[in-house]
Amino acid sequence: MRKKLLFGIAMLIVSIPTFAGGYLTNTNQSVRFLRNPARDGAIGIDGVYSNPAGVIFLGQGFHLSVNIQNVHQTRTILTDFPLFVNNATNNSGTLHKFKGVADAPVLPSLLAAWNKGDWSFQFGFAITGGGGKCEFDEGLGSFEQIVSSMPFTQVSVGNNTYPITDLMNQLYGGLGSVNPALGGHQMGKGYSYDSYMRGRQYYYGFTLGAARKLSDNLSVYLGARMLYGSANYYGYVKNIQVEHIENGVSSMVQGSKHFTEQAALFNQYAGALEAMGMMEQAAQLKQGAALSTSLATATEDIELNCDQTGWGVAPIIGIDYHTEKWNLAAKYEFKTRMRLKNKSANSKSAEGIAMLDKFKDGNSVAEDTPAMLTLGAQYSPIKSLRINAGYHHYFDVDTKQWNKSEIGDTNEYLLGVEYDINKLLEVSAGGQLTRYDQNDSHMSDISFNINSYSFGFGLGINLKENIKLNLAYFQTNYEDYDMESKVSEAMSVKNSFTRTNRVLGIGVDFKF
Repeated sequence: MRKKLLFGIAMLIVSIPTFAGGYLTNTNQSVRFLRNPARDGAIGIDGVYSNPAGVIFLGQGFHLSVNIQNVHQTRTILTDFPLFVNNATNNSGTLHKFKGVADAPVLPSLLAAWNKGDWSFQFGFAITGGGGKCEFDEGLGSFEQIVSSMPFTQVSVGNNTYPITDLMNQLYGGLGSVNPALGGHQMGKGYSYDSYMRGRQYYYGFTLGAARKLSDNLSVYLGARMLYGSANYYGYVKNIQVEHIENGVSSMVQGSKHFTEQAALFNQYAGALEAMGMMEQAAQLKQGAALSTSLATATEDIELNCDQTGWGVAPIIGIDYHTEKWNLAAKYEFKTRMRLKNKSANSKSAEGIAMLDKFKDGNSVAEDTPAMLTLGAQYSPIKSLRINAGYHHYFDVDTKQWNKSEIGDTNEYLLGVEYDINKLLEVSAGGQLTRYDQNDSHMSDISFNINSYSFGFGLGINLKENIKLNLAYFQTNYEDYDMESKVSEAMSVKNSFTRTNRVLGIGVDFKF
């Protein structure tokens, strides 16, 4: 049981949200994206990220975009498990709700380009992965499921198999033949615990590159992005209590204390039974003492506190073909190999567990950012109107950290439109459809991504000839993902997953 509890905390790393894009990629790197996410074939200063080869067609001079986004996301899991009715502090029945909240109050980005002749020299800074803190104030259903199942854990003694509760009660009953007062001790089905988990993850992306115009219509781009990752994961399962019944009176007792005292009691009376020649009964009590010792260890407070840092570099290539009415573009970002190094201060109870090796002080963790292919097109039937389309493909299966039998690659499809009402005001809107290729084995309350559609809209206000203010709202609507898993022949757990995501953005574009 202790290993399963630790596994839940260990997997906190994959609970940190990305706001738009694939598993570990943020594509919302400008407010222009929020106004209209189909920017892969557009010409603009935000093309430093979305279409770098096309930035050369923006015009001569220095171009700068400064953006700030405010992101709020929730993750809600409804877990239905029969044993939840035994929770001594939550009497809401078998269905319990677990909610995580992730906020990124200020998500900044800066995009710059200097166009001189046939060359465009570009720099970009943005939060390309993570970008916030996610908290589950009451832990997760998978944690509670393990604690609630403790009294029903199957153990073997000789040729027989019993739930722990039944075995302990039988052994306590056997003590009554030695001392009748001891026969009144029993272990009930009730439980309680405290749980919390929090994760913070930031991938800082620094991009340098250059585009060159090969002809009046064609340009190419070569660049590279350095990612610096910084993360902290903190979680615990504490104050695990079990129901102790003594002479018909029930009370909640600290698990580790209860089972430690129980082990001592069993060992004490095993010796008494041996002295009386009752060797078979003594052997059973010793077995009970060993089980009690194991349970005392399993119900100790468990705490994980791990900082991770690391970096990686990957090249980027792009191409753009531009005419008066059409613009066609493609970009390929290579996989970024990331290895994050741990600096940990975990509790001693978390040491010595193989599945927590990845969080030991000094160890490294694979967190690759997948390669990404984008295709985009923009069509302008009239000068004031621009119609956009885009496609994203994330090569998730080529990363080190994912199980290839559980996921395939992710695809996104984008459409948008922009219209100049007059010289002062521009309006735009667009949408994005995200489709993950994954099966139930990849989904859990610890880590889940859900198919979604997003929409954004906003304004571009030309404050001066060389200054534009961008205002936008962006929202993602997620499908509900329902799944049922067998725990035993007679019992299953049902989970329903969903999320929310809302973004507000303000940015200013300058031309010098």
